[in-house]
Amino acid sequence: MSIYQTIQDFVNIAIDNGTVEITDEIYLRNKVLQFLGIHDWKKVQKAKRIRKSLKVMDELLAYAEQNLLFDVTNAEFFESELMNFITPIPSKVNKAFWNLYRRGPEEATNYFYHLAKQVNQVKTRDIAKNIEFVYASKYGDLQITINLSKPEKDPKAIAAAKLVTQTSYPACQLCIENEGFYGVGSKPARSNHRIVNIELNGEFWGFQYSPYAYFDEHAIVLNHEHHPMVIDHQAFSNLLSFLDLFPQYMIGSNADLPIVGGSILTHDHYQAGKNGFPMAKANFRELVQLTKFPNVSAGIVNWPMSVLRLRSHSKIDLTEASDYILKLWKEYSDTSLNIVAKTSDGVLHHTITPIARMHDGQYEIDLVLRDNNVNEQFPDGIFHPHEEFQHIKKENIGLIEVMGLAILPARLKTELVEVEKYLLNEDNLIDDIHKPWADKLKATKKFTIEDVHTKVEEAVGEVFTNVLQDAGVFKDDEMGRIGFLKFIDFLNR
Repeated sequence: MSIYQTIQDFVNIAIDNGTVEITDEIYLRNKVLQFLGIHDWKKVQKAKRIRKSLKVMDELLAYAEQNLLFDVTNAEFFESELMNFITPIPSKVNKAFWNLYRRGPEEATNYFYHLAKQVNQVKTRDIAKNIEFVYASKYGDLQITINLSKPEKDPKAIAAAKLVTQTSYPACQLCIENEGFYGVGSKPARSNHRIVNIELNGEFWGFQYSPYAYFDEHAIVLNHEHHPMVIDHQAFSNLLSFLDLFPQYMIGSNADLPIVGGSILTHDHYQAGKNGFPMAKANFRELVQLTKFPNVSAGIVNWPMSVLRLRSHSKIDLTEASDYILKLWKEYSDTSLNIVAKTSDGVLHHTITPIARMHDGQYEIDLVLRDNNVNEQFPDGIFHPHEEFQHIKKENIGLIEVMGLAILPARLKTELVEVEKYLLNEDNLIDDIHKPWADKLKATKKFTIEDVHTKVEEAVGEVFTNVLQDAGVFKDDEMGRIGFLKFIDFLNR
């Protein structure tokens, strides 16, 4: 296929998705020609159908690479700027979104999500590289992902980024100012990045889809202002108000403290999406009563972490109850269980990871109790993955893991292959960090060529279950259950 036909197909996509009108066809074509360094035009046949955007993108990038229009140091930026030609400007995206919203929230999000995938803002092909499987734990089916979607930076690109003068604009990757930002150095390309503006409790927020989505329709809800994350009364109210706008989605927030929080604590944001997370499917272990909130039903969730689930038809009552529990959790200690709210240096160590959704017409919120203390035995965190499991998962247990979806490091793709060889007594290059674990597996199970892969996946799932148990403040044992009920009594004092 000629480059001219490919360019015309590219322009046709832009017309079809509303980026430009038919009267803009020649204008846009000339802009693409200039971008690709082409100074003439040959008439091509009118296409009978709209081609897939990523296939057309591949052909244009191949032409650009052959003609040395970019190299590894700026490939990401060039690709994003190319796809910006077929991405509607922010005002058009917002207008289309809210016009469709009148027909229903899902009409609007379907449009926006399809567009994000079409212009490669959501990296569907990279996401498809992830290794995914399910582990049947006693708490339900846990979802395990070895994350391969984020491409590794070429050493030349890393070296080039170091030479770029760092600026404070945008302040972080979650700032509203990233929309349309070309990118520079270590700051990612966002030329084809679009944000829908929403309002939560009188504040302006942005709604966007995550480029390297961890689950179905993984969205980020970000504050227009750059200020640190905080879990408080306003946060609970915001999460529940979001459900009024998009009742088909769940929404949650990482905790606002190190060790138990997410990777970005400097910008207030939430994560939303459609995934039916394992924790959402978990039943109550025990129903409890919150005497101060008669219109709120509550229970302890049968989950490895410590979760109180609240339900109510009243958004106000649910917000007040959540805020009340947070405030009392921040001052609650049980030294017999290593739970300490405030250390002698005056530092507070308790917070909550909240997750909200609609359930049978009621608002529902899960409050996951978190404690980020460390001690001599557990210097990485008392309620953090313990050292024996860090060969599989060393990173923080954030919002997504809390809900039962493991995001495991890419290194495991190759490392687990060597573990399998070791278990079969074949020549191998097993990493030392996995050897104690593999020896335990060898001592308790027999492995064959036919079943070793499945059994290693099961063993990884078992490790993830243990990791979640490590992060639970009230353990799923007799002492932990008694301790949890003591906390409920503290709430009802």
